[in-house]
Amino acid sequence: MDKLDSKYEALFTPWKIGNVEIKNRIVMCPMGGTSLFGWFELGGCHFDKEAAKLFLKRANNNVGLIIPGIAPLRDTFWGKWLWQNPKMFEELKEFMDEIHKTGAKLFVQLTAGMGRSWAITELVAPLHKNKFTRAIIKPIIDTSHELASPSPQPSRWAHDIICPEMTVEQIHEIIEAFAKTAKLCRDAGVDGVEVHAVHEGYLLDQFAIEFFNKRTDDYGGSFENRYRFAAEIVKAIKESCGEDYPVSLRYSVESKLKGFCEGAMPGEDYTEVGRNMEESEKAAKYLQDAGYDMLNADNGTYDSWYWSHPPMYMPENCNLDDVAHIKKFVDIPVVCAGRMDPEVGADAVKEGKIDGVGIARQFLVDPEWITKLIEDRIEDIKPCICCHSGCFNFSSSKGHANTQDLTDTMGLSRCALNPETMQSKKYSITTAKKVKNVAIIGGGIGGMEAAIVCAKRGHKVTLYEKSDKLGGVFIAAAAPSFKEKDRDLIAWYIREIAKYPIDVKMNTEVTDVKSLGADEIIVATGAKAKRIPVKGIENTIEAIDFLLGTKEVGENVTIIGGGLTGCEIAYELYLQGKKPTIVEMQDDLVTTKGICLANTSYLRDFFKTNKVPVHLETALCEIVDGGVMVKDKDGKVFKIDADSVIMSVGYNPAPLVSKGRNVHVIGDASQVGNLRTVIWGAWDVAMKI
Repeated sequence: MDKLDSKYEALFTPWKIGNVEIKNRIVMCPMGGTSLFGWFELGGCHFDKEAAKLFLKRANNNVGLIIPGIAPLRDTFWGKWLWQNPKMFEELKEFMDEIHKTGAKLFVQLTAGMGRSWAITELVAPLHKNKFTRAIIKPIIDTSHELASPSPQPSRWAHDIICPEMTVEQIHEIIEAFAKTAKLCRDAGVDGVEVHAVHEGYLLDQFAIEFFNKRTDDYGGSFENRYRFAAEIVKAIKESCGEDYPVSLRYSVESKLKGFCEGAMPGEDYTEVGRNMEESEKAAKYLQDAGYDMLNADNGTYDSWYWSHPPMYMPENCNLDDVAHIKKFVDIPVVCAGRMDPEVGADAVKEGKIDGVGIARQFLVDPEWITKLIEDRIEDIKPCICCHSGCFNFSSSKGHANTQDLTDTMGLSRCALNPETMQSKKYSITTAKKVKNVAIIGGGIGGMEAAIVCAKRGHKVTLYEKSDKLGGVFIAAAAPSFKEKDRDLIAWYIREIAKYPIDVKMNTEVTDVKSLGADEIIVATGAKAKRIPVKGIENTIEAIDFLLGTKEVGENVTIIGGGLTGCEIAYELYLQGKKPTIVEMQDDLVTTKGICLANTSYLRDFFKTNKVPVHLETALCEIVDGGVMVKDKDGKVFKIDADSVIMSVGYNPAPLVSKGRNVHVIGDASQVGNLRTVIWGAWDVAMKI
């Protein structure tokens, strides 16, 4: 580590969890979809070779401790218990031998379940609501078991579904399954297990939080009763595996909960209805004394999901102060997760505030980021932009359960920016059978990604960009103050492009693709903003012009369109001290599928908390002097005063050409989407040329 910057040295010191020594302080935190026992596959639980490949590559790139994503003790489909599948643990043993050769350690995370937080989908919800269909599908997927909660209460995702109360018999079955499964993990050479979780509003957390737990038996009421389930689990594991076998607990310090489906903003003065800091101080010590050897900690529940899964709107290191505080009340190691910056994390370790730095999605974007950190190649690290578009795009809006596509439900922890993550069979760099001259028109993210992939495969690539900057429309998208990681991503692409023999022609507008003389042409010319036919539209400002700073706005700004871009503009305006108002025709903000609820619920809660006016189910009628005329769902027409009006009503594809011999249209020029569709689409084309 001769090149390691001294400010990161504390990250590369050894530490212990129980008797197990970890070589450095970097913990790859668990992510849904990375279970070694598969994730939501119809074929049932099995040893997941794709996840194993993911972890082995990270282990070979200097991670200290790996914690794969949740392994349900009882298979989601067919209801088989994990401990009933010995072959899977035989394969796990072989894998652990490979992991240990790298010097990394690995804990398997086992889950008691999700309860009301189970992300029931739009496809499954109606099947559960009908008693007849619920009975028919029960042998395949027992929705009542998946939704079982400490007390009857509405599902977080489908508010009209009341989750059934878990029986004492079910509780005891789960405790027994933890013990049996943990022993199989130990016998397979797994270094420890993590109990999921008194954390994020999952099942054990619902039992622990009085707001969700209304039971009157031994598992409800008093503090000891509410934490009994979690305590009995670790005691059962220790009895089965021995006192020296490490057991970590995924733990939320505070719930950041104001009410049902309503979270607290950073820095907000509010009344905590979940686990507050006073109870957390007591709970952390109680759980340690029950037998837990580590707390893997952050904050939040599914009602305040942006604390557990911080989008770009949340501050970096958002959970560090709370986690550092709770460490004062325990003697066991404490890990902190949540947009952790390595330098800040190193300082926190050095000062004794925490013992380990938990990082998750950065590992999906760039498997080699720790190696690059050690080699002082910080600029080569591809940044995670906290979009959740590939890794965890559970989406929801008013009246809708999880609207995620089934293919995404069955394939979490993929990455919008790195298609190879958890998709190595579909996406991989292979040398081209025949070297071709490839012309790429458009230097946005899609064009640059296609250029890099084609160049890696050995093609001769020429990239044409009509402006003097690479980045395309993403330059505007990255402009808000809270999009620093987006700006880092553009800079990364520009540096990456320069590493390959790619001929970049700036300030070159292509009008005739035939004149290029290329074997293959990739059109990545993006999209153009929609213009709606209303009177006075010429007096409005396009979203992209505001974002690029080419048009200034006044104090009171009305944004037409409450999709993601419109909401982010309103958020940025508020941060600038202006007074935004949102007008949206749908019955909720950001109703598009594939945008994570952690991201959208932050924006919805932010506007509600800060009293930003939001007019839903409201249509624009006319732009007038001093504002806009709109019509609500009851047909009432009224004026909203505004100094400026920003239009954010979507985009239409704008391909230079849409067809022709060896012409391939990608990204928004083909179909308007997001960064994931742009990048994955670029690979789809570039891999076939």
